[in-house]
Amino acid sequence: MISTKEELLKFISDMQKKSPDSFTEMEVLPSAINQKTAALLQELWCSLNIPLESTQKNNALLFDKKLYSSKAKILNDTGLVFGFTMSFGKPEADTFRAFRDRLDFAVSLYPNHINFPQLEDDRLPRSTAFFSSKDLDFARGMAFACHTFYTCGRAVTWFNTILQALKINASSFFSDFDEWQQCNNCSYITDFRPEEHPHLEIEKMQLNFLKEKFEEKHKQHLFPAVTDIIKLNGAFSRLTAENEEAVIETSYNPEDIFSPYAMNITSFVENVTMENCSVKIFFNRDEPDFKIL
Repeated sequence: MISTKEELLKFISDMQKKSPDSFTEMEVLPSAINQKTAALLQELWCSLNIPLESTQKNNALLFDKKLYSSKAKILNDTGLVFGFTMSFGKPEADTFRAFRDRLDFAVSLYPNHINFPQLEDDRLPRSTAFFSSKDLDFARGMAFACHTFYTCGRAVTWFNTILQALKINASSFFSDFDEWQQCNNCSYITDFRPEEHPHLEIEKMQLNFLKEKFEEKHKQHLFPAVTDIIKLNGAFSRLTAENEEAVIETSYNPEDIFSPYAMNITSFVENVTMENCSVKIFFNRDEPDFKIL
C-alpha cells in the first residue's frame, strides 16, 4: 500500500527505470495523490485502487467526502484509470445506511471499477449492534450486483446518466439488480462469476434489466437512446480491450449519441430526431473510430 506522496514518487521513478512498458496496478491512499503525482502517473500504463472506507473514532464513523472528491477530480481531469476498494460491516461501527451512502458516493465520482474483497471470501463479517446479519446479506448482494453490472459491465461512462434518467440512486439500483440476478439464477447464490463471462453477455443482462426498469418507471420511450448509448460504448470497450471490431444497429445517429446532449437522456429524446444507422466500430490508424455504413 502506497500511503505518501514520497512513496508514490519513488515507485513511479522505479517503474520508469525498470518496467516502463509494463501494466501496473497499485494500491494507493488518497493522501498520496496530488497534481504532481497524477501528472507523473500519466507516463505509466497503470490503474490505481484507492481504499474508500470510513474510520471509527469513539463509536462514530468519520468519512471525508471532500478529500475523496478532490482526489477523484484530479484523477479524472488527468485521464487516469482508478477504482475504489470497499467493504461492508467494517469497522464495527459501520451501518447498512453508511455502506449505502459510501456506495452512492463512490459511483458519483466515476471510478473505473469498485472492488469488494469480501466477495472473494465466503465468510461475512459478524453482525454487530449496528449491522445485522440480514443487512450483511443485503450488502453482499448489492456489492455483487455492483461488481457484475458496473465493474464487469464496464458501465463507468454512462452509469450516472442512466441513474439520472431513472431518478434512482446507485445503492437502490444495485439492490434491484441483485433481486433480478437472484430471479435469473445469475447471483452469487448460484456461484455466478461475471468476470468469467464475455462482456457482450453482461451487456445483454444490463439491457434486459434496464428494459424492465424503464418500463416500470413508465419511461420506455427513453429506452432506444439508452440502448444506443450502452451498445456503442460497449463496442468501443471491446475494441480496445479485446481488439474486437463490430457493426452496431442504432436508433440514433452516433454523432448525437456521443455528443454532450446525450448526458441528459430525457432532454435528448425530446429534442433529437431518431435516425436508424448501421455503425462500424474499428481501429483507424491504431485509434478507435466509427463510421456510418
